[in-house]
Amino acid sequence: MDKFTGMWTYHPDLLATPVPRYTSYPTAAEFTDGPGNTEMAEALDLITPGTPTSLYVHIPFCEKICWYCGCNTSAANRESRVTAYLDALHDEIALVAGRLNGRAQIGRIAFGGGSPNALAPADFLMLVETLRHRFDAANAEISVEIDPRSFTREWAGVLGALGTGRVSLGVQTFSEPVQRAIGRVQPTAMIRQTVDWLRLAGVSSINFDLMYGLPGQSIDDLFETLAIARTMAPERIALFGYAHVPQLIARQQRIDASALPDATLRFDQMALGHEYLLDAGYRAIGFDHFAVADDPLATALDTGRLRRNFQGFTDDDAANLIGFGATSISSFADRILQSEKNSGRYRMLVSSGRLPQNRGIMRTADDRRRGAVIEALLCYGRADTAAIGAMPAKLDRFIERGLVRRTGTAIELAEDALPYARAIAACFDAHRQAPGVRQFSNAV
Repeated sequence: MDKFTGMWTYHPDLLATPVPRYTSYPTAAEFTDGPGNTEMAEALDLITPGTPTSLYVHIPFCEKICWYCGCNTSAANRESRVTAYLDALHDEIALVAGRLNGRAQIGRIAFGGGSPNALAPADFLMLVETLRHRFDAANAEISVEIDPRSFTREWAGVLGALGTGRVSLGVQTFSEPVQRAIGRVQPTAMIRQTVDWLRLAGVSSINFDLMYGLPGQSIDDLFETLAIARTMAPERIALFGYAHVPQLIARQQRIDASALPDATLRFDQMALGHEYLLDAGYRAIGFDHFAVADDPLATALDTGRLRRNFQGFTDDDAANLIGFGATSISSFADRILQSEKNSGRYRMLVSSGRLPQNRGIMRTADDRRRGAVIEALLCYGRADTAAIGAMPAKLDRFIERGLVRRTGTAIELAEDALPYARAIAACFDAHRQAPGVRQFSNAV
């Protein structure tokens, strides 16, 4: 490609501090060992009849482990371990369903991981049917994350038979040298075959997860990846910046840190992705999601229903999210609760008849007000801050650069402020007062 000049002004000092992605507020960094299964039981008991609720099921297994991945997952190399985990999942589903006694109205069921297609198709089918039966959720929308490397035509048939509406593919990059550098080799033909199978099965919405900031990745590599992705016409694309935190994620120590793009190149890669996808006809949803014009995400943006949750930007506005499985997170208005991360201990808790939540945070009124401001900024680029009191002083440097406009208690991001959205949102984070151990990704 010709030299890429970019569309945004680069202010490196404003991006120097790693910040959360704000898929929740407070973030998981603030979770403690205090809130647990007692608080989860109480939250379930407080759900009133007909309350819109979504379910998330975590499958912590993959056929192959990628070096860059920060998910809670391990190799699905022992059938007995996978079977034991599935037994525990069914037990947890029974515990929660018994507690709810039909009060929640389940509109969506999402499966993530790991890789849900690390399971046998028949086991996945049984899991979905169990959820539908236990929660009277025959009409719930189904969405599934998949790993193309272990995807089969049989799996596509099962997804089609279940009426799965949305499937997300972990693509990351089409550059073979970059794939080798991150431990995820998957030929373009494999991705194309997966898309073809899904289309034939009737899946109407496909998402590609792509990444920039990968080791050895150049502007040309990213441009080629975007161009190839465009030929397969996914309805959604998520373009994430790689977060290199090997001190927290041991498998990332296999990645050559000296080959990672520097901050300037990362900024240019984000700008290229944004400009290319807009030119290709996608709508920008927040700072890292893109969708075709008639996609529900784009409609949610236009109608004020866009939200931010643990799966990123979403049109799911359910009041509650109930997570199943090891490390899954459940979210309610006044609390966020996480299940035991270790699969073995998770199985023991559930087999003893206990809900497996053992970490989390109770959200104060101030947390909820600040969370609303942060979510509005990230979703819509504007927010009214009246409910949280004084405007944070940290915001001044963004105002001085023309990235934020302030009118009374209302603030709005300027057109070229998108790369700084997370850093601006962090100004309203009462828990991020001073930098400590690096726990978060680059702001870009």
